Amino acid sequence: MLDISQRATYVAENGGHGEGKKRHGRNGRDVVIHVPPGTIIRDAERGHVLRDLVRPGDRVLVARGGDGGRGNKAFASSTNQAPTHGEEGQPGEERTVLLELKLIADVGIIGRPNAGKSTLLSRLSRARPKIADYPFTTTEPVLGIVATGSSRRFVLADLPGLIEGAHQGAGLGDRFLRHIERTRLLLHLIDAVPLPGQPGPGEAYDVVRSELAQYSSELAGKPELVVANKADLAGWEGGVAEVERASGKDVLVISAVTGQGLGDLVAAVVEELGALDASAEEPLRVEGTGGSEREHS
Repeated sequence: MLDISQRATYVAENGGHGEGKKRHGRNGRDVVIHVPPGTIIRDAERGHVLRDLVRPGDRVLVARGGDGGRGNKAFASSTNQAPTHGEEGQPGEERTVLLELKLIADVGIIGRPNAGKSTLLSRLSRARPKIADYPFTTTEPVLGIVATGSSRRFVLADLPGLIEGAHQGAGLGDRFLRHIERTRLLLHLIDAVPLPGQPGPGEAYDVVRSELAQYSSELAGKPELVVANKADLAGWEGGVAEVERASGKDVLVISAVTGQGLGDLVAAVVEELGALDASAEEPLRVEGTGGSEREHS
């Protein structure tokens, strides 16, 4: 999408002029703009969606080229067998469109900043997101492909951290909430041992769930696995108990740093995706959109 963002206007080639001996002019070449799967094409003036390009190879005609005019032979008659006038061709269409990208992934990692989402993605795949000890190190979604010992793969997306007010643009805002809409399963990662001054694990869970619900009821209704991270730090047991009370769900316990519990986590994801496949009667997607993979068993 980078080359598109740096180029505001695309103009197709003009057709050629008509030639003698009843030959029409050469057709102008089409302009084909390549975009990633998951791109929504929207008419800027009217606001309606022209096409949602979900699958590789999907296409949409945004602006039609003009029709060529008739040559002088079309105006010949019994009294004017050699007319000297022809018909002008018509100009092509002009249209301003808005492109909105929603990444396509099987699993989206959600949570507050510094919950360990990027570290988890880097441990489960060969993706290399930015990792640092300050909030919002992830400023754009990052994809990785997780390969399991059963020869199944799934696409995992690390999404920027959500804070209170994200659905209204706070933090990195709802620019990234839209990417979660294309995921099949939410992996809600909670910091079981937050730093002083940060929300407790139970509150952190409630804040993120509230932002999802205020953004979209459909998004809030997606299947969710709740995962408590940082089991390598003292006091993690209390954090896990908080999350269990807040979520009312069984919580998977991991350490993205040491690798503790990652095998169980991958197994749980594969099982949940398999259940979704069965209910939807469609195969588990194994194609990513640019991520890297690492086998994990």
